[in-house]
Amino acid sequence: MKAFVFPGQGAQFSGMGKELYDSNPVARELFEKANEILGFRITDIMFAGTDEQLKETKVTQPAIFLHSVILAKCHEDFNPQMVAGHSLGEFSALVAAGAMSFEDGLRLVSARAQAMQKACEAEPSTMAAVLGIDDAAVEKICSETEGVVVPANYNCSGQLVISGSVESVKSACESLKAAGAKRALVLAVGGAFHSPLMEPARKELAAAIEKTVFNTPVCPVYQNTDAKPHSNPEEIKANLVLQLTAPVRWRQSVENMWADGAREFVELGPGSVLQNLIKKIAPESITDGRQ
Repeated sequence: MKAFVFPGQGAQFSGMGKELYDSNPVARELFEKANEILGFRITDIMFAGTDEQLKETKVTQPAIFLHSVILAKCHEDFNPQMVAGHSLGEFSALVAAGAMSFEDGLRLVSARAQAMQKACEAEPSTMAAVLGIDDAAVEKICSETEGVVVPANYNCSGQLVISGSVESVKSACESLKAAGAKRALVLAVGGAFHSPLMEPARKELAAAIEKTVFNTPVCPVYQNTDAKPHSNPEEIKANLVLQLTAPVRWRQSVENMWADGAREFVELGPGSVLQNLIKKIAPESITDGRQ
């Protein structure tokens, strides 16, 4: 069985999507529609912007979403038996699988980016990558650390990201290193994504999600919050509302997809981060990507 997977924030690069725009009329039409919806020419920044411009939250999330979804829509063999996306990539997966329209998906992603930016500005917060220590030890140390710090991304075995207030994350990193972690490195990110500090953004996005029409997707979508397959539109909406403050259970999602028969994973979007993670989670799988 073939699964299509979609990357999250951080995979962007200057020039992303340009070849697609230049060579495919369907892609060009969708990119131009996106420029209209967003009210600025995001394509100019995607194709020729600086790294700094691409890092702007209002640009990064819609840019990765557009690149991923338009690749799916132009893919000559897009007939997924299951899909999943990492954080932001879940929105790409849902649109690609027909759970919501391209236009609605883009509007939600833009609203998500702006809501997250506001939450980041409200309180200094960050994330850290933790390597070489088991999940249970990370969970225990986070629970024992004063302030807000929680597991945010279960990426693969021995690789987890924690998220929370700046001081709490730093304190947890010191405890994790003392407990035997190979690395506990604070990341250069704008805020504590997938933590309770995103609650204001979650509330704002929840209102937008509630107003959006969701359909039954063409295949199951393995969602971040519980790593399980979902096809019921109401369940999909409920999980999407929870996503901003809940951890991304990527390792568990891939394990469940493998258990349910996925043997080939195709990553659609910039970079190859998910292919690399999948190789660690399911070493016998076949991985491929389109950029």
